[in-house]
Amino acid sequence: MKALALLPAFALVGMTMACGAGGNGMGDSGASQAPGGSGAAAPTAKKDDALAALVPAGVKADGKIVVGQDQTYPPNEFKDPSGKVTGFDVDIATAVGQVLGVQMEFQNSTFDGIIPGIEAKKYEMGISSFTINADRMKSIDMISYYKAGTSLAVLKGNPEKLTPDTLCGKNVAVQQGTTQVEDLQKRTKACTTAGKPAINVTTFEAQTDVNLALTAKRVDAELADSPVIDYAVKVTNEQLEVVGEPYDTAPYGIVLPKNSGDYGKAVEGAVQKLIDDGTYKKILEKWGLSASGAVAKSEINPAP
Repeated sequence: MKALALLPAFALVGMTMACGAGGNGMGDSGASQAPGGSGAAAPTAKKDDALAALVPAGVKADGKIVVGQDQTYPPNEFKDPSGKVTGFDVDIATAVGQVLGVQMEFQNSTFDGIIPGIEAKKYEMGISSFTINADRMKSIDMISYYKAGTSLAVLKGNPEKLTPDTLCGKNVAVQQGTTQVEDLQKRTKACTTAGKPAINVTTFEAQTDVNLALTAKRVDAELADSPVIDYAVKVTNEQLEVVGEPYDTAPYGIVLPKNSGDYGKAVEGAVQKLIDDGTYKKILEKWGLSASGAVAKSEINPAP
C-alpha cells in the first residue's frame, strides 16, 4: 500500500531512480498486452444534483477538479501504450466527477509530491493508491474506496523459495515512498537483530521499474500492493508468481485538503452512490480487482 514517507538511509542500499521504462515497465515481456481493463470502456455514472451542489464554487469554477497521481502503478494508475492515463483509480475518479458534474484533469507527479501539492493548492484531489493512516489524516482528509494488502512477488517457480519472513540477505525491489519501504525496514531490523544479513533493498521512483527489475532478474523479489502484484503477474505472462496471501490489508483513500467540509461530503457521497448503483462493482470487474477488497460504505477519515 502506498504511504507518504521519507526514505531513511537505514537499510536502504542501491538507491535507484526511475529507469524510464515504457508501458507497464515489463520490457519485452508482455507490457503492451495490458490485460483486463485498459482496452474496455469505463462505465458511466449519472450526475446527482444534490451532491454536485456541495462542491465548493472555488473548486468547480473552471468545471474541473485537478487530480494529482503517480501514473506508474498499474492497474491502479498508469499510461497505456498511446500515452493516455488509465486504470482503476482513474475510472473511479472519473465516475466521481460524473456524479458531481465536473471533469477530472489528471496530472502526473512523483508519489511523494502529491500530498504536498494538495497542501500547496496545486492539486484539488489526489487518488493514487494512498493507504489511509493516522499520520496522513493529520494534514489531509481521506475518503475510503477500496482495501488492499501487501504481496510478495518472485520469479515463476520461486527459485529462492522465499516468503515475506525469509528475505534476510536477499535483493528486494520496492517503490520509493510506499508502505512496503517501511515494511522492509522493519524486516531488515529483525534480520540484523537476529544476527542475519540485512535485506538489500533497491528503491525505484516508478513501480513499473520495480517490476522490470524482477523480470530482468536484477533482484530476487518485490513487494507492492496486492492489486499491483496480481496485475504484474498477468502482464508478464506469468513470468512472476505471488507468494502466499496479502497481508496488512488497509483501505485506500481519496485525498482532499484538510477540513474539506462539504467538498469531502460531496466526494464521499459520490463514491457511495457508485457503490449503491453498481458502477463501482463494474469498475472492479473491469480491472480484475478482487471483490474481497470492495467496501460497502465510503467514509471520511475512517479509523485506521
